[in-house]
Amino acid sequence: MSTAGSESRPEVFRVKDCALLSVATGVRAQTLKELRDGLLSVEGNSLYHHFWGRLLRPRLDEPEYTNDFASWAYHALHEKPLAERLSMANPSEFENLEQLREEVVEILEQRLDESEWSPGARADQQFHFLQARVVIFDTGVSIGTPEDLVGVLPSLPTGSVYYHFIDARRRTQGRRDDFSAWLSGFGESYRPLLARIAALDPYFSSLKEVRYLLAELFRTHLGR
Repeated sequence: MSTAGSESRPEVFRVKDCALLSVATGVRAQTLKELRDGLLSVEGNSLYHHFWGRLLRPRLDEPEYTNDFASWAYHALHEKPLAERLSMANPSEFENLEQLREEVVEILEQRLDESEWSPGARADQQFHFLQARVVIFDTGVSIGTPEDLVGVLPSLPTGSVYYHFIDARRRTQGRRDDFSAWLSGFGESYRPLLARIAALDPYFSSLKEVRYLLAELFRTHLGR
């Protein structure tokens, strides 16, 4: 595929891997009201951990709920309708973490308004607010052309998928994933593929599923 029109060829794509470390904030909640108060006090990074961190945590089963707040509401508070409402909050649909925080707080306040008491958990089932620390590794793998990704993507470590496709959206201007940012440097001919990548929402998928979907997109558009 021609890359005519691009005056300067982008540098090679250096593949990174990552791990997510959980750091305690010291903020805990035992009741629904304390969960609301905790959400108002912790840094946005804590929301990031409790919404996105599940993708990098090893699990033996498929999670029933899509974020830690929803899971706690169900398992510790036995509030299934609340858990379902919290689980519908998709961080991909918000411009930033503060908007996501407002949405979650509003859901909790609506539930508090519906009840004369604040549902509580057992003492050993408190919610512990954590923060995310991303540790980055250099894999030593470099990619020279978009077509090379067709062969590399299917075997990328899931930590690489997380770092380049999910974490990139909170650390780059325009909230773009690293693949799209790099691909856009090769000219207009890749616009259809960029549009398909932009439409891929990773929130309700596992990292393996995201990797498969990305690999299929690249294979379909650039495979020989």
